[in-house]
Amino acid sequence: MNESIKEIAKLQQYIEAHLQERITLLNLAHESHYSPWHVDKLFKKHLNKSPMQYIKERRLTLAALMLRDQPIKVMDVALEFLFDSHEGFTRAFSRQFGISPYRYKMEAPAIKLFLPYIVSDYDTFKQRRTEDLETKAIPIFTQVIERPERKLILKRGEKANHYFAYCEEVGCDIWGILTSIKEALYEPVGLWLPNKLKAGKSTYVQGVEVPLTYDKPIPDGFEIITLEPQLYMIFQGPKYEDCFFMEAISEFNQAIASFDPSLYGYTIDLDAAPVFQLEPRGERGYIEAKPVKKMII
Repeated sequence: MNESIKEIAKLQQYIEAHLQERITLLNLAHESHYSPWHVDKLFKKHLNKSPMQYIKERRLTLAALMLRDQPIKVMDVALEFLFDSHEGFTRAFSRQFGISPYRYKMEAPAIKLFLPYIVSDYDTFKQRRTEDLETKAIPIFTQVIERPERKLILKRGEKANHYFAYCEEVGCDIWGILTSIKEALYEPVGLWLPNKLKAGKSTYVQGVEVPLTYDKPIPDGFEIITLEPQLYMIFQGPKYEDCFFMEAISEFNQAIASFDPSLYGYTIDLDAAPVFQLEPRGERGYIEAKPVKKMII
């Protein structure tokens, strides 16, 4: 990984830890090995935003989540994230999300939150191929859960069958919209759809499950479908360092490839329902769920 990418990643982490404090371009320069001018140039090159725009969009995203989830006044949120006035916060929020903060607090529609990747991780992922990585035996925790009938808000690709192909077809910012949906039953997921749910589009999609009673408008370009009740076997790998994401998934896939669910009285039923993956986070291990059915004895 080149030095400039390391520095940008370090600055992203610094920003995240200081979003409720004043941050200037000079602060970022002091935290890096570069001049303010060069920091600005690198942010635009690797993140397509100036440092100040990046900071503002992150603050507005956290402000939106606070308005959605906490009984707090709009002005208090504005001050929490260092906006000088109610009017300035309202203008910035409305420009970013297309809705005023007061209306968002009342209605909480889906909006496009800014959830950036750490550039060093993404750069590393792109340079490594899972099939080229050495694998090893790892412990896998399993459990069976039952999902009731529910709805799925999803965004389809065209032909994608994995995450990186999906990003190329659809973009890497769908997660922010899904995360903003207040009524979500669980966190957003990546899914591999069975043939009966593909609708002539991609196998891999991203979505979030909501109750059957969900009746709000869905974001442009998204769909909402009903999922039948389903038993799932959850597979959870061990914790890992985030920079070794590809290795963790490769080891996980090797481990569950030889797993025999019949030992627990189940068979995998990939035609019944989507396979889904939770957002990979090293501190909890990689988690994936496969549809199963009980064996008839």
